This record gives sequence, C-alpha cells and structure tokens, in this order.
Amino acid sequence: MHDWTLDEFVVPEVEGKTRFHDFALPLPIMRAIDKLGYEYCTPIQSDALPFALSDYDVTGQAQTGTGKTAAFLIALLTRFWENPLQETPPLGAPRALILAPTRELALQIEGDAKALSKYMDERTVCVVGGMDMQKQRERLTKKPVDLLIGTPGRLIDFLNRNDVSLKHVEVLVIDEADRMLDMGFIPDVRRIVYQTPHKRRRQTLFFSATFNEEVMRLADSWTINPEHIVVEPEQVATDTVDQKFWLIGNKEKDAALLKLFAHAKTERAIVFTNRRDQTHRVVKFLQKQNIQCEALAGDIPQRKRLATLNRFKEGNLKYLIATDVAGRGIHVDGVTHVVNYELPEDPEDYVHRIGRTGRAGADGTSISFVAEDDAFNLPAIEEYLGMKVDCTLPDDI
Repeated sequence: MHDWTLDEFVVPEVEGKTRFHDFALPLPIMRAIDKLGYEYCTPIQSDALPFALSDYDVTGQAQTGTGKTAAFLIALLTRFWENPLQETPPLGAPRALILAPTRELALQIEGDAKALSKYMDERTVCVVGGMDMQKQRERLTKKPVDLLIGTPGRLIDFLNRNDVSLKHVEVLVIDEADRMLDMGFIPDVRRIVYQTPHKRRRQTLFFSATFNEEVMRLADSWTINPEHIVVEPEQVATDTVDQKFWLIGNKEKDAALLKLFAHAKTERAIVFTNRRDQTHRVVKFLQKQNIQCEALAGDIPQRKRLATLNRFKEGNLKYLIATDVAGRGIHVDGVTHVVNYELPEDPEDYVHRIGRTGRAGADGTSISFVAEDDAFNLPAIEEYLGMKVDCTLPDDI
C-alpha cells in the first residue's frame, strides 16, 4: 500500500472556518479524519483543540452531537503519538481515561476512538455494565491499554478487583458531567478521580451540557485554571427540521401513527415514548398491523439493543420505538421523521429527540402528538425553544 500524504487530503481555506490542517496534527490522525469525511471543525473543536493540544485543562459546555467527542479524542491521540512510551506499561494501566454516564455513550466514544486511531498502533478498551464482564477483563489483562473508556460502576468493579490501575493516567476526560449528577454517579466518579494522579500531574478535560452551581463546583475541584469554552446549543436545527404539533386525543394516537407510516414518506423514523411499558405496547400494536419495528428501552439487554441499533443504521429496520434513555445513543444520518408519541417532561429531551432528524444538512420532520395528558409539558418546551408553537389538527396525509 502506498504511503499516504497530506497532499491527498485537500481542504480549501474558508473565512470563518477552521480546518483540521490548521493544527499540525500527526499524519495518521489526519488520514483517519480524511477517511471519516471531516473537513472543517465544529465550534467546540475549533475552540477546544488549541488548548487541549497544548496540555491545558478545558471545561466545555456543549450538547451531544456538537463534535466534542472528536475534540477530546484528537487531543488524546496526538499526545500518544507525540510522546510514545519508552517502556511497556503494566497491564490495566491506561494512559488516558474517559468516563461516560451511559453504556451507549461509552460505546459510541469507543467506536469514534477506533475510527480516529485506525492508522495508529493504539489500543482502546471499553468497560461498561450490562455486558460480559469476563470478556472485558480478558481485554484488560491481555496486553497494555492506552485508552480506557468506562461507565463509573463497571470501572469501580475492575478497580476493586485490582484489574485496573489509574496511577499512570496522563489525561482524564469526564463527559456529560451533568448527567452523571442526575444519575447519582458523582460519589463513584469522585472515588475514581481520587485514584488518578493529582490534578497538577494530569490534564483534565471536563464536558457538560449545562454548568449549574453544582457542576461548576465539580469542575473547580478536578481542574486547574481551565479554559472555559461555551458552545451555545443550536436553535434546534430549526432550519432543517419541520416541527409539527398535532392536537389529538389519547385514543387516536395509534391510528394517527398508522396513517402517518402508511402515507407519508417515512423512510426511517424514530417514535419516542416517555416510559418503557408504553414503548413495548406501541411495538406490539404496530407489529400486529404487520409493521416492522423494534423497541429500544432500558429493560432490553444491551446486546439486543446494539443489534437493533445496527440494523436501524444499516437500513434493515425502518422504525424504532424508543425511550429517552435508549434514545441518547442514536446518531444516525437519514432519519426522515421523529414522532413524539408523548411530549417529554424535560424540554431538553424534546430538543434532543428532534435532533435525530435533519442531520448532516438533510431535511427532516418532527411530529409531536399533543393530547390532554401532554399539553402540560408544552409551555416548558415553548419557553426552551423561545417561540410559541402552533398546534394543528393532524395533516390529512
């Protein structure tokens, strides 16, 4: 195979945009970036990379889907490339640790890490709950690991068994800190951070979608003079998502869903519900009507969820019925419709849901069913969006 050169990756300079070329990144990383089809940095990448690459601590306020994962991974991989170890490290002693609140996010970060390090001799291991612990242990103890990604509970399991040592961690990444707080993981995270080198002897990259007082306290205790970067959430991709709110009775939702799938050009759709029992009920109803769909909910085994998600990504499954817990890991281009079977109680979840469509510059449609039970959640969504929404009768599809 011929030696790849930067001449094969041409990205013109554009005023107001930052290219990955502008950071003098190692050639293997640039080659991976080229293969992934990236050209220009997202705002969080262009703002965070200069500091992360210069070993500064960073606190970043950014939503999921803004490109922050690539920002911290590129910084880590560059460090590995520019500072190769002179001797073989002990087993289970990573150079960098990334903590994520959910399995889905941890697995997604693992996939991104493998894609970005495709042309490097770098080893990533991911440890998460709900999956085979023995297999994860074998991967940890087989040969040295550069990058360890994990959820707090499972990582503590391995720390307790002395399968992992965090004494050699050069970079600590804490992702979605606000969700860690919401899910009650902070005592576990504190325990993990305490086992890494002192904050003066490691670099810390700390990300959160929101920075309230509690999150700020955590950031202050784990970082040293960080560069604080704020990327305002986009105005909910309103340019690419046609948002509709249908006034509808609770008992009319199933029929409306059927009609939508039968007549609209729903090439790939996600239907969101608020509870997993509702998710399973909708799946059962649709399957009885010979509509191929599957559920993504917290009570479904992780292996099955991953298989379902892969089928959806590959286009072998047209409809996903999901709760917000499962919906967090869905980053699939080509979703034409998002249906809020029920309006979420948290307006941020509404934004996250409809952001599953209208991705990568494509147009998308979100349809929210507003029944008597849902109407209570509408004012908070309007306030969050900063606009009044028009509720209409269902389209005569």
